[in-house]
Amino acid sequence: MQHKVIDLKDVVIRFSGDSGDGMQLTGSLFADMSAIYGNELSTFPDFPAEIRAPQGTVSGVSGFQVHIGSEGVETPGDFCDLLVAMNPAALKSNAKWCKPTAMILVDGDAFDEKGMQKAGFKTDNPFTELKVEDRAIIVAPISELTRESLKDSGLDNKAILKCKNMFTLGMACYIYSRPLEYIYLYLERKFAKKHPELIEPNKKVLSDGFNYAANIQAIPNTYTIAPSKHKKPGTYRNITGNQATAWGLLAASEKSGLPLFCGSYPITPATAILEELAIHKSLGAKTLQAEDEIAGICTAIGASYAGNLAVTTTSGPGLSLKTEALGLAVMAELPLVVVDVQRGGPSTGLPTKTEQSDLNQALYGRNGECPMPVIAAHSPSHCFDAAFTAAQIALEHMTPVMLLSEGFLGNGSEPWRIPSMADYPEIKPPFVSGVLPEGEKFRPFERDPETLVRSWAIPGQKGFEHRVGGLEKTHEGVLSTDPQNHELMVRERAEKVARIASRLPRLEILRGPAEGKLLVVGWGGTYGHLLGAVEEAGNVSYAHFDFINPLPANTEEVFSRFGKILVCELNSGQFVNYLRGILPQFNYVQYNKVQGQPFLVSELVDAIKKEI
Repeated sequence: MQHKVIDLKDVVIRFSGDSGDGMQLTGSLFADMSAIYGNELSTFPDFPAEIRAPQGTVSGVSGFQVHIGSEGVETPGDFCDLLVAMNPAALKSNAKWCKPTAMILVDGDAFDEKGMQKAGFKTDNPFTELKVEDRAIIVAPISELTRESLKDSGLDNKAILKCKNMFTLGMACYIYSRPLEYIYLYLERKFAKKHPELIEPNKKVLSDGFNYAANIQAIPNTYTIAPSKHKKPGTYRNITGNQATAWGLLAASEKSGLPLFCGSYPITPATAILEELAIHKSLGAKTLQAEDEIAGICTAIGASYAGNLAVTTTSGPGLSLKTEALGLAVMAELPLVVVDVQRGGPSTGLPTKTEQSDLNQALYGRNGECPMPVIAAHSPSHCFDAAFTAAQIALEHMTPVMLLSEGFLGNGSEPWRIPSMADYPEIKPPFVSGVLPEGEKFRPFERDPETLVRSWAIPGQKGFEHRVGGLEKTHEGVLSTDPQNHELMVRERAEKVARIASRLPRLEILRGPAEGKLLVVGWGGTYGHLLGAVEEAGNVSYAHFDFINPLPANTEEVFSRFGKILVCELNSGQFVNYLRGILPQFNYVQYNKVQGQPFLVSELVDAIKKEI
């Protein structure tokens, strides 16, 4: 059979196996290598919810999906062209994601009687049982070939088997014509200091996997995916949403001239933001891993009072614990960025799965009349801009700001064009300056007449001593239980947040005509999936909300041009109900999914066509 090299526009690969099989690293390396090659890409790490699920069981399967292409890659893809399954459980839990034309690569050594029983197969032919026997199936003795490759390496059997993911990665690189040089450089950097003896064995097994794939008849064709021609010129890197969030906060620190302080408690899937900020002490970042969520936000509020750009990071259960302190930050009118990387709930829920179900908590989850601006990131790279904007609004409007991300965004990655800081505006907090006239007292809650923002005085500034805290106060900063004063302050705090709308970008129609029968609406990480669905469905329009509270000033005008508003979100309808409360005059319909998984483009297309 003659070998063919086939050009493809895009391809989706899903790596899966036990948590210890290194599938997250394998997928990350494949993605990073493709980013350097110049492809567009989107990734979706899918972790098991259990910390130590029994080895070889379906509940312990870890997956990493990567979609690479030459243009138009906005999502990790619905279904895969290549499924790598390192054991029977991985095959069983992921076979449903294979396209009819997919290739399936498995480690044949893992498909013994014990492995099949653990995975719950009832027959000795898993491919027929799963009804995928018509796919191109490659059963390779990966474990045994890895042992053979490294038999003279001096490594013990356990260490050798940990390298089988590199053998598999080498096979995938051959199939999709990926160069190995980047992975060689990664291995050199990773092991150079502590384990230099592992560099050459990993290089060898990677190369042997590549060569093995080149010499077996089961892979008659290889594929190429050309670099993108549509990217703006510049320097790109592959970035996760959590990294981008941390860097956006660091950029805001630079542009405001304020040191950054992050007080947080580790929680999946937000911990990586705290870890990333901790790396950058040289940029003036200070981080505190607090003893609990309450301590995390309270230290951040203290840092804000002292004149820092203050941040706390968490996920849904941690946000619940922070709510009392959030009320303190609203009452004291201190700047604070609260990052919530959402996951499935309620309670502990689905710690490693994505969801958009914290919106109600972000909008209303505090006692009393306690309004806060709420911003949502829409892609891994957009987390940078969203974090920068959240910090800018917090500092310039003297308010805590909620930044909503999601597990899908925080752990997922895509190419990001590294910006110039000259392209970002200076952040100008409303600090007091100078000296008060003799006999005049500082009025800490006296407001700018246009923005209703109070001034910010740092402790130690002579003449600007004042009291802050959770009790209601007058403009002079005097404690007050006067009914009229309380209502005045409540209304002013709410109006201060509402007036932020005047500085926000206007809501735009991203796809489709400016008016029509149906407008599709989304927020947060549904952006790429909805973009693809609207393009495929045709004859509809699409608008996406990055700003939740306040809404963009022209929202009502945009909605008025459409007969029906279809709101799609990964919850039971929190955003659509919010819109119904603010703009009740429009005809809303909704499409919701609460499975701990992102939307599929195909299911969104069906929902859109149903409404059309």
